[in-house]
Amino acid sequence: MSRVVIWLHHRELRMFHWINQRLQHQIMDWIMGKITHLGGATFTISAMALLWILASGALARTAMLGLIALAASHIPVAFIKRIYPRLRPYDALPEAILSSLPLKDHSFPSGHTTAIFSIITPFVLIFPLFAVLLVPLALTVAISRIYLGLHYPSDVFVGFILGTSAGIATVMLAS
Repeated sequence: MSRVVIWLHHRELRMFHWINQRLQHQIMDWIMGKITHLGGATFTISAMALLWILASGALARTAMLGLIALAASHIPVAFIKRIYPRLRPYDALPEAILSSLPLKDHSFPSGHTTAIFSIITPFVLIFPLFAVLLVPLALTVAISRIYLGLHYPSDVFVGFILGTSAGIATVMLAS
């Protein structure tokens, strides 16, 4: 391995351990255990579909764009998980704290992070004031995936890139 790759890997493990182990607290366990579900399929699909059906005008259109971005973002996620079968931290690192149920698929990239960023991006682009609430919420979902021992920082970073890119592309194509 090159020196740069070794350096990056070392930094990633340090960041993982800091979030996964040093931040551990009962209150954080509860918060992260709940907030992580905001990036799950049930919430993201349901929230966008309900908003699309119940809202009108620009809000309904933005929810539809969120649904499209969500669907589009998960094509590369499924592809990457197949070609890069990275073990989850709790399977690879004996000291990792697993604070939720183990998952059966691969770690890279984070589907929850991809999902939450794919649905918030159209809202942030079309209604910029929403960023004040939505961006910190999405970042907390991303951090929760590391906190819970389910993902490495690079998993959530790539999920952020994929989700945000899908959201931007969807809005640009719809304009």
